[in-house]
Amino acid sequence: MVSITLSVPEDVHDLMKKFPEVNWSGLVRTCITEKAKTLEIKEEMLKKLGEEKEFNDWAVKLVREGRKR
Repeated sequence: MVSITLSVPEDVHDLMKKFPEVNWSGLVRTCITEKAKTLEIKEEMLKKLGEEKEFNDWAVKLVREGRKR
């Protein structure tokens, strides 16, 4: 596992010390993991949407031409 270091303002650090029962490292690790997975899903969805763009453009064009007639 890779380690990272982050900085928080002093007042936030003081507030964190008031709650020693919280595993702050675990909490941050979970948040980062969830955000990364969410971004990965978003990226995959955008890729699939891009792959369907040609078909969607064709379908819209077909409907518009049909309305003209």
